[in-house]
Amino acid sequence: MELIFEISKPGRSAVSITASDVPAVNIEDTIGNKYLRSDLDLPEVAEIDLIRHYTNLSRRNFGVDLGFYPLGSCTMKYNPKVNENVAAFPGFTGLHPYADAEFAQGNLQLMYEMQKYLCGIFGMAEFTLQPAAGAHGELTGVMMIKKYFEKKGQKRRVILIPDAAHGTNPASGALCGFDTVELRSNSEGGVDIEHLQSLMTEDVAALMLTNPNTLGLFERNIEKVAAIVHGKDGLLYGDGANANAFLGKTRPGDLGFDVIQLNLHKTFSTPHGGGGPGSGPVGVGKTLVDFLPVPRIVKTGDKYNWSEKFPDTIGRMRSFYGNFNVVVKAYTYIRSLGAEGLKHATEMAVLNANYIKEKLKPYFDLPYDRVCMHECVFSGNRQVVQSGVHTSDIAKRLIDFGYHPPTIYFPLIVHEAIMIEPTETESKETLDAFCEAMIAIAAEAKENPDGVKNAPLTTPVSRLDEVLAARKPDVCWKRTN
Repeated sequence: MELIFEISKPGRSAVSITASDVPAVNIEDTIGNKYLRSDLDLPEVAEIDLIRHYTNLSRRNFGVDLGFYPLGSCTMKYNPKVNENVAAFPGFTGLHPYADAEFAQGNLQLMYEMQKYLCGIFGMAEFTLQPAAGAHGELTGVMMIKKYFEKKGQKRRVILIPDAAHGTNPASGALCGFDTVELRSNSEGGVDIEHLQSLMTEDVAALMLTNPNTLGLFERNIEKVAAIVHGKDGLLYGDGANANAFLGKTRPGDLGFDVIQLNLHKTFSTPHGGGGPGSGPVGVGKTLVDFLPVPRIVKTGDKYNWSEKFPDTIGRMRSFYGNFNVVVKAYTYIRSLGAEGLKHATEMAVLNANYIKEKLKPYFDLPYDRVCMHECVFSGNRQVVQSGVHTSDIAKRLIDFGYHPPTIYFPLIVHEAIMIEPTETESKETLDAFCEAMIAIAAEAKENPDGVKNAPLTTPVSRLDEVLAARKPDVCWKRTN
């Protein structure tokens, strides 16, 4: 495909601009020469060439509106367009973020109600919508934990992180000055209780636990885990990245979690990925309410307002009050589905994941053969041993079948990991077609391993030298003539 600069021809234009009736101004006299540019070298193309160029360029991108996107732990699901439409209402997009509360009552009401909805869904005392995304929410939660112990006069310095945790967990702990200590998983893929008991001392501030974890498995001993942590006056932090697996079925607050961060852009209907905005609300139990970021939304009678009168707050975590339009989409999603709808979405997500697990386990190794939640984790180790075909080869070959590859090589405790999350929005027909593709690739790995190792075969750019691409990326085009 030629770049737009390569199809440029002098004198062509995609627009026809009428002559200006505004008196000319000598720009040099007003802003000076140093602010003027004459070397932009913009492409000159006709309108039809411009449209075709960007349309063809867009067709090279993969999105959930085009096909199945089984990216594990990221909930790449179809999101109803009504949520996008509501977020685009002029009353939401046209209001200045620093408008006085008197002129923002509807928006404040929406955020206030959203916080209350999340409290009800997750069993927490209060929520903040301020954090920009999941990792930012993690940082917010850990900062509140740190300040909680500082107020108690305790200098706890350790946070426990399971070996199957998301990589941002230890980063959040380290950023707050904690030492992070790894907690082992047991043979069932859950927390090793004996190891937890040996690590849990009065020096431990919190355990950061994802439930269900990155293996897609629910922590069977969660009440025992909470009791061990609380027995040493520690706090239980919940990474809510996998909330798609339990909405309407269970509440983290009821399980003993003291704080939880969410990903609205995963669980509650905002397109995830592509560099777009996220939202990482944080919910807390009564213990941590005083430490929530400010400003907080307070309701007095029928009026909503901002308040910073909370002396123990960790302060402001984000400009304005988070990514408001993402919150609007999530609010619309919750109001559209209702309690039963959220519960049904969870049930379908879990059903779909287990359907894939059962269909594919004869063809790929399954390290933890348990009922999974929203995602299942296979291993490509069988293919490595049989023919030298690695998980990365399988993922690249899947592109030729029209699917985005799933997450691979994560979680790290599974060798040659293949993490598949179908989400609740995919039909049985889509899941069957995907499984057939995976089964076909497993057969190819035996019969024609070199073909799999050279995939993808149908894409505009074939397999890259990944090491060279990482060390010497070539992302700039230069005119040669």
